[in-house]
Amino acid sequence: MDLAAHIRDVPDFPKPGVLFKDITPLLAHPPAFAAAVDRLAAHAAGVGADSVAAAEARGFLFAAPLALKLGKPLVPLRKPGKLPYRTHSYKYDLEYGSAELHMHVDGVAPGARVLVVDDVLATGGTMAAAGKLIEAAGGAVAGCLFLIELTFLQGRSRLGEYPVFSLLTY
Repeated sequence: MDLAAHIRDVPDFPKPGVLFKDITPLLAHPPAFAAAVDRLAAHAAGVGADSVAAAEARGFLFAAPLALKLGKPLVPLRKPGKLPYRTHSYKYDLEYGSAELHMHVDGVAPGARVLVVDDVLATGGTMAAAGKLIEAAGGAVAGCLFLIELTFLQGRSRLGEYPVFSLLTY
């Protein structure tokens, strides 16, 4: 199945000059969504991860079915104030401002290998922060997995030695 046929280009969103890659047509087509999760799972099976993590919100859409398919725990990485239990946190800078990710203190066991999943790799800031948060908790990043990679933004370069895999590249 041609997954790219289910990605819609939206010009000038969220601001003029940006060509947004909209994944909602893929999500609305169950065979395409299933094919994407199956292909991500096929790659993930060889990574040897103990758990699957994702930053909110769109990363959850792929990480949750992937974790189920792999039979691995799902570790949500959330914005401040969204998790009910004690958390580890990591603050990071964005192009215009800053952000913060939180993870329950028992989300990643020391020494655990964690596969981090998101819908799109753009500048790599959120994924790099997710890796730092996992490492601060004593885990290790087994790999970074994406539906789409926007190669012209060079986000992969911010992920250092983390193995990166993307189903679609633009």
